[in-house]
Amino acid sequence: MPHRTAETIRFSAQEALVCAMVLMSVADGPMSDAELAMMSRMVQELPAFADFHSAGIETVTDTVARLLGRTDGLDMAMEMLRETLPMRLRETAYLLACEVCAADGDATQEELRFLQDLRIGLDIDRLIAGAIERAAKARYQVI
Repeated sequence: MPHRTAETIRFSAQEALVCAMVLMSVADGPMSDAELAMMSRMVQELPAFADFHSAGIETVTDTVARLLGRTDGLDMAMEMLRETLPMRLRETAYLLACEVCAADGDATQEELRFLQDLRIGLDIDRLIAGAIERAAKARYQVI
């Protein structure tokens, strides 16, 4: 569970990955059922979450909501993600955010702006981010 102090929030790597998904899901307003279902499915299926329980999503969501209630909350969240996640998991966080973005259809302008901010905040190369985005989009093409 997150470790909270007066000025900082520290997440485990798994909680930080969930944080990236939650931030993506609220980028354009309240979290949709499709986004929550996508997050739950990824937490249950992906190896990165092998010993993480779906109930942790609610705990991280509550922490992120309190964090975003602060004026500097998004900046604090980005800093926490950078400090917690090694580069290989930063790319995973970006991928998870893209999957959540794709969960409920077309990306909104707010979601696209958040993805750009996340890419910059996590120091992910533009070409790598583009490949991740394209892969997520390709997975959800409709015939």
